Amino acid sequence: MVLLNSSHGPIDLPLWALVPFILMLLMIAVAPLFMNHWWEKNRNKLMVSLILGVPTAIYLIAVGLTHDLTHQILFDYVPFIILLGALFTVTGGIHLKGDIEAKPSINTLFLGIGAVLASIMGTTGAAMLLIRPLITTNQQRKYKVHTILFFIAVVANCGGLLTPLGDPPLFLLYLRGVDFSWFLNLIPAWALTNGVLLAIYYACDSYFYRKEPIESIIRDKTEIESLKITGTLNFLWLAGIVLSVAFITSKTFFSAPEDVEHYGNTFKLIQSGVLIFMAILSLTFTKKVIREANKFSWAPITEVAFLFLGIFITMVPALLYLAANASSFGLSSPAHFYYATGTLSAFLDNAPTAISFYELARGINFTNLPDAVIVAGIPEIIMECIAVSAVLFGAMTYIGNGPNFMIKAIAEENKIAMPSFFGYIIKFSLIVLLPVYILVKLICF
Repeated sequence: MVLLNSSHGPIDLPLWALVPFILMLLMIAVAPLFMNHWWEKNRNKLMVSLILGVPTAIYLIAVGLTHDLTHQILFDYVPFIILLGALFTVTGGIHLKGDIEAKPSINTLFLGIGAVLASIMGTTGAAMLLIRPLITTNQQRKYKVHTILFFIAVVANCGGLLTPLGDPPLFLLYLRGVDFSWFLNLIPAWALTNGVLLAIYYACDSYFYRKEPIESIIRDKTEIESLKITGTLNFLWLAGIVLSVAFITSKTFFSAPEDVEHYGNTFKLIQSGVLIFMAILSLTFTKKVIREANKFSWAPITEVAFLFLGIFITMVPALLYLAANASSFGLSSPAHFYYATGTLSAFLDNAPTAISFYELARGINFTNLPDAVIVAGIPEIIMECIAVSAVLFGAMTYIGNGPNFMIKAIAEENKIAMPSFFGYIIKFSLIVLLPVYILVKLICF
């Protein structure tokens, strides 16, 4: 298969070069289900990433694709991990504590606030900030599994649709050239998705609230502790992260396309430096007791760093292959990209899935969309479908997005009997989420 590389001309890339990327994604999807005890150790995740990534890197260097590999690591992987690390560090210094009455209206408000915060502090940050107070608020209630399921859908996934900070797929698209403000075009899809899910949740929680034993309701009404938030200085560092991602780009300072292209990577490094500085400020000025109250540890972000090292390296041959052979896949319409991106995002990690379909779209001549506005090299409607479906469908399984499994684990630590992997899909995803996502496609695209 012949690929065109801008630095080295035609490069002959065999199809087997994609195997490490496929194996990497399969490990992420399958290992938590069938060898969970082994997979939960971060050193084993790093080992898998190195076993698959190092040979891929050697091969890419050997065939003259050093530039592509270097660019992927320095200007995609490093900024990606730094952003997630900065958000993780800063939001980990904010602690919300309390136990208020767990009425349907209060629980729905909890989820609604989470949907807004998810686009500001990331789905992981919003989820980790709110999940324990939500569990504490509902600890007197007998029926609460449904609350955790909707929390995963709304706060850990669907809420993070409005900025590149919200969800990893969006930040990777931002690194590919999508403007920070462009994601606000997704407000209709965000409002429809979260509005419908919150309405369904309110009806569902009202039903279960009426079924609660009277003693549970009495305890819930009497065992009250006002909400208290500590570590509020971290909101200042969070604002610094938001502003740096929004404004420290070459497009902010240069209008000529050649200048934007030339200085783009430099500004990515400057932006990453600011993000690291915000994280250092958070670590310096946040009291240790606040992070202890949040049960803060570096394990989750270390896990992400190790896994995505392997993903980003093994992804290089896959991205080149998709860009060169896009026309042979038969994808041409917004519906194709919406459901194809969504399906893979549900069962693989949604971040590499989004980038894979973006590269696929870049290689297609969309003759059926002659008047389409172009965003980062592809028709805007296609970009919208990729972005929206990657984020939304990440909620379809526990493995679709990083926070999903974390929330499940925290809930189970608190003696909440969560559904199994397939139970989650059958009892929640297929009957609640999928119809909503189909509705979003029909109305918004």
